[in-house]
Amino acid sequence: MFLKVQLPWNVIIAAENLKPGSLMLQRAILIRLLSDFAAKKATKDMGYFLAVTTLDKIGEGKVRQHTGDVLFPVVFNAVTFKIFKGEVLEGVVHKVLKHGVFMRIGPIENAYLSSSKMPGYVYVLGENPYFMNQKMPKIAKDVKVRVVVIGTKWMEAEREFQALVGLEGDYLGPISSPDM
Repeated sequence: MFLKVQLPWNVIIAAENLKPGSLMLQRAILIRLLSDFAAKKATKDMGYFLAVTTLDKIGEGKVRQHTGDVLFPVVFNAVTFKIFKGEVLEGVVHKVLKHGVFMRIGPIENAYLSSSKMPGYVYVLGENPYFMNQKMPKIAKDVKVRVVVIGTKWMEAEREFQALVGLEGDYLGPISSPDM
């Protein structure tokens, strides 16, 4: 789910980048904010940081004693992406294993669809393994699949989410094939 959030942030501008004229200073603050924002990647509470939409407020700068850099408190709006249990999403299979498949769902690299959560599907071994069902298209690498989120886990060290997903529900399953 996409969320619109308002965040406070501290932006540090190196002394050598401070130039007279408010437009250049605003530009330097915005560039540094975007850089810091992209490096942050995600948080447990807000999900993945996708985009800064507006810069609402730039506070008064405070000079840091030992470095001479200036710290500016800012407030901005951003769009984030976070998955929730019970949410229906679409992802693309990137790895097929005997016990299930790994999918990419938006910025989430590790959404796992276990074979036990694919009713009616059987694993077919081969050079390009896949899961087959008599009534639905096969689930293979590069296939787009609609799934329901069963659970999520925040991995602090990697600063990313992992998800367990399933096909148990109406209108869930493959929605494209790699042959198309």
